[in-house]
Amino acid sequence: MHIVVAPAETGAGGWTLQVVTANGQRAGQPLTVTDQEFPGIVSTREAAALEAGVQPPVWTWMDTSVPAALLCEADVWATKCRDLGLCATILATASDAPGSGAPDPDSGESRPMQYTPVIEPADPRHVPGPRPRPVEDSQTSLFAMATDRGPGLDDLVAELAEQIRAVSTARNPKRLEMLLGLESQGALVAATMRHQGIPWNPGIHEQILTDAMGPRPKEGERPIRMQELAEEIRRVLAAPTLNPDSPPELLKALRTAGVDIDSTRAWVIKEWTVVAGQPDARRQEIVAPVLEYKKLSRIFSATGWHWLDIWVTNGRFHPEYVVGGVVTGRWAARGGGALQIPKFIRDAVRADPGRTLVVADAAQLEPRVLAILARDDALAQASRDRDLYESIAQQGQERGSELKERPHAKVALLGAMYGATQGAAGRFMPHLTRMFPRAVGYVEHAARVGERGEQVCTYLGRWSPLPEPEWFEIQRATETAAGERRATQAARTHGRFSRNFVVQGSAAEWALAWLGHIRQGLHRQGLDAHLVFFLHDEVMVHCAQEQAEQVKQVVLDAADQAVRTVFGRVPVEVPVATSVVTSYADAK
Repeated sequence: MHIVVAPAETGAGGWTLQVVTANGQRAGQPLTVTDQEFPGIVSTREAAALEAGVQPPVWTWMDTSVPAALLCEADVWATKCRDLGLCATILATASDAPGSGAPDPDSGESRPMQYTPVIEPADPRHVPGPRPRPVEDSQTSLFAMATDRGPGLDDLVAELAEQIRAVSTARNPKRLEMLLGLESQGALVAATMRHQGIPWNPGIHEQILTDAMGPRPKEGERPIRMQELAEEIRRVLAAPTLNPDSPPELLKALRTAGVDIDSTRAWVIKEWTVVAGQPDARRQEIVAPVLEYKKLSRIFSATGWHWLDIWVTNGRFHPEYVVGGVVTGRWAARGGGALQIPKFIRDAVRADPGRTLVVADAAQLEPRVLAILARDDALAQASRDRDLYESIAQQGQERGSELKERPHAKVALLGAMYGATQGAAGRFMPHLTRMFPRAVGYVEHAARVGERGEQVCTYLGRWSPLPEPEWFEIQRATETAAGERRATQAARTHGRFSRNFVVQGSAAEWALAWLGHIRQGLHRQGLDAHLVFFLHDEVMVHCAQEQAEQVKQVVLDAADQAVRTVFGRVPVEVPVATSVVTSYADAK
């Protein structure tokens, strides 16, 4: 049973609720409630389902962020939801794919999934822009929206019915429905993490900045250490008026000083300091202040004092996660760089007194997922060890292969998944192919499909978007040798994207299931613990110190459950390393 939750049409906030059956039909009359009443309705319905021993309702809305914020504020639990906006994006992309539908009963061939969205799906290629944010106003609803609140009840009920019908026409309805459920569960997790926030110690953060750059500078000025480096750069490069923050000026000064590069990126500058495979001390001395300045400049701009003022409030960093913000299904973040907490600042992520952080990350997730997707028994065997790359190297030694060192095994396998054909990755690819023909064949097939401009999909059925129209124009413009080269390059680029899409996207599905099982496990056991951070294959739970071991077990059990949820019973495990720390910097 679904309960569709739509913004009330009263103009004063609130919500209209409509019960909808599993086949998309309305049941009973709609109910309109205020924002303050809404959490109580959810709590009552959840409790009634638990007492009756039946499945709780699926709370169904256009966008999880606002209703979930109300529930978090009231500390009310919702077991399941359906985010129609996220699901519409998945279904809209799937409906483009010729192979996404069930076989035609007459021809026996697969046909496109039948889906006509009622609401406007998001563009799967881009992170959406800022959503309307809740505003607090004592004269109106606590979470009244400052802008249009989106589609009304009739539209959402119609969209739900269309999504139910679309899933029934899909090639694998069970898997696709699971994907929609996991994506929506992820939206609940994201809303909870935004509400809880990452515990952050401003004092430690400021001390890290002061140690690296000196005291907090005045507005518009550089920190002392950066200013000293700027002056040193001007002296070393003999450019007394140089502004090191200007890439054109810096590049010109470097080239004038004999640094033969075409970009001021740090890796380009570092590469210049290596001669015949060895670091050159004289070259390093020339560019050392430039590299140090660029390092501190990134710190100053990305997580400096200004960042601290904006993003940390009452000891919490509250980022906004964007579920499905990457086309593969990986998350993105809007504002604050939540998915890029650099190592140097991690010591500021501190548990509250009496609490601790349980940090966990999945070991070599994507190669293990590839073993499952390709049904490669040899790679599955290697994945049974915690260090998959070391296991591959041992197999290489036993077989007399050149692929017998861990670094080589890692380079080769990552190269297969990301399409690296040059250097060490290319050199070891034939050996990897002989050891794991099914795994290499799987990603190679995905690459060929992408090179033709066709779509590929993840295990549960998230389809890659079609290339942009310009891509097809390039493929048609092959009358000249230059045009043919452009077409070949564009095809190979899209092939690299599609070969990684199938693996990264399927790994993202496992991660969604992992998050969902952690969320459910913490709630089911009544633990004083909350998910506060997620990055692809890493999670952080902020919990009471005395419950750390229970939380660890929930996280580990959830990883095993996630494999079974997404892939069923397979001979591959995803080992998870856990750390119990008070500082994120101490997590292994």
